[in-house]
Amino acid sequence: MPQMGVSVAEGTIVEWRKRPGDWVEADETVCVATTDKVDVEIPSPASGRLARVLAEEGETVDVGAPLAELDPGARPGEAHPEEHDEGGAATEADREPELERPPAAAEVADGGEVDRSRFYSPVVRRIADKHGIDLELVPGTGIGGRVRKRDLLAYIESGDPAPAKAPSKQLHTESPYIPEGELAASKREPMTLMRKRIAEHMTASRQTSAHCTTIVEADLSRVVAARATLKEEMARREVSLTYLAFVAEATVAELQRHPILNASIEGDEIVYHDDVNLGIAVALEQGLIVPVIKRAQRLSLEGLAAEIGRLAERARAGRLDPDDVHGGTFTITNPGQFGAVLATPIINQPQVAILDLEAVVKRPVVVEGEDGDSIAIRPITYLCMSWDHRALDGAVAARFLAAVKDRLEGWEAR
Repeated sequence: MPQMGVSVAEGTIVEWRKRPGDWVEADETVCVATTDKVDVEIPSPASGRLARVLAEEGETVDVGAPLAELDPGARPGEAHPEEHDEGGAATEADREPELERPPAAAEVADGGEVDRSRFYSPVVRRIADKHGIDLELVPGTGIGGRVRKRDLLAYIESGDPAPAKAPSKQLHTESPYIPEGELAASKREPMTLMRKRIAEHMTASRQTSAHCTTIVEADLSRVVAARATLKEEMARREVSLTYLAFVAEATVAELQRHPILNASIEGDEIVYHDDVNLGIAVALEQGLIVPVIKRAQRLSLEGLAAEIGRLAERARAGRLDPDDVHGGTFTITNPGQFGAVLATPIINQPQVAILDLEAVVKRPVVVEGEDGDSIAIRPITYLCMSWDHRALDGAVAARFLAAVKDRLEGWEAR
């Protein structure tokens, strides 16, 4: 397992692109690992035959731990001795290598014979995938119970069903609110690895932080006017100017004036950070990820808008590096782009706060004027901030949000 980032200590195998017996070229991707929801392709260090996989899909492995064994003495194009047509001649597509390696202790049966029943050549896997066959249901006649191509073809021709594997443990389905028998049409599917990570992180955050949420209402009239003026000019420089960029600029400025919000908790200590490393939550089809704009205090409005767009594009294309999602000191999430108007976000540990930008909606509001109060239609949004009561109190959170609100309502080019 390679070091995939400065602060990355482990990775989880998502997919093996190569299986035992496959020929691998140097620098060719053999598997994909994920860390903190970022997928990384892991290349082979040399050419050879993949002899043994040591970490299966779903397994979490420490950096530096071996993932697989490569046989550099093998030669490309060597035929698998067991995979051939009924006539005895192997076709080029079906030439598969036999696995040559000392058996692991767990693979030796009581009688001393190697248990090869779970060794499948690539051609067997390919046929099984095509027909939706669970190979564990196919009786093998090869050495050590290995499933050969002829075994699989015979199984398919026999018309035997291939039911899905039973769950590893009994799931509780009884409910006092649902009459017995009405769950027959329910669908069950395992969580994706990203979903599991999100579940772990969010549950840990709720169990760790003393969550509170403070909400302010902001009139974005000046922001809307400024965006209308600057949007076309920035678009010519290939920068998309969104409301999120304005909120990010105001937030970064106030985080420097309210350092307790740009802090984290480590044990019994509060750690204040010199740089504002601003996390921007990006919604993906499979979940949520938070790339980080490092040293955001150095950037102008246009710089922030460009970085938000760049990181969002890389996240949706699956091109983030592990270091892109590490080191954040404060996070902004933007469900308002989907029409949401109110939320209580969960803090991104070990930070002490997260700001939620809701939809900008035209609403009738009371406006104070020289001639008295009047009703006007204004673009309004809610700024919702969840914060950790272990690190700060409600008055501090309210002052910070009020300062961000004032910057947005009185926005002018800086």
